[in-house]
Amino acid sequence: MTQNPATDNPNAEPADAAAVQTPEEIIQANFAKIEAERDDLKDKLLRTLADMENLRRRTEREIADAKAYAVTSFARDMLGAADNLRRAQESLPDSARSTEEPALKALIEGVDLTERDLLKTLERHGVRKIEPLGEKFDPNMHQAMFEAPDAEVAKGLVSKVVQSGYKIGERVLRPALVGISAGAPKPQAAEGGDTTPTAH
Repeated sequence: MTQNPATDNPNAEPADAAAVQTPEEIIQANFAKIEAERDDLKDKLLRTLADMENLRRRTEREIADAKAYAVTSFARDMLGAADNLRRAQESLPDSARSTEEPALKALIEGVDLTERDLLKTLERHGVRKIEPLGEKFDPNMHQAMFEAPDAEVAKGLVSKVVQSGYKIGERVLRPALVGISAGAPKPQAAEGGDTTPTAH
């Protein structure tokens, strides 16, 4: 029978002395492992807290936007009614406005009052009319319908409002349809004068 010196002699040194750890080394290794897990959990916690804060802020912003712009579709639909009231007023000849006929006078005043009341109601809900006449053309707020010479309005400024525009909060609900000034008209050549260059 062969004898194994490592198992036969209990006082013999183990073959791999480096594999044996002292209790302090085991505690130190476990402590390092626990510290690494703690740091990882702390990092995850901080990230989760940051994500929750970002979600809270985004939700608050979305709720504020929803409150501010909740009437957008309804307001856009009501603009047609406001336009029709404005057209009704503009279609009246001056003689009709100065009439003494009680029924016609009451009708005109009723249309005026209805338009003012509708615009005030829209304003209470954050809808404001865009007043671009004389302003620099802004493609974010205005839609150009034409460009025409105008001696009284500088080039690039709004010279005519075809249809009013509206904003709700800071958003454009409907751009204003406008005409843009091309500046003063260019002078015409004198009649009868030949302006074509002659070849020499």
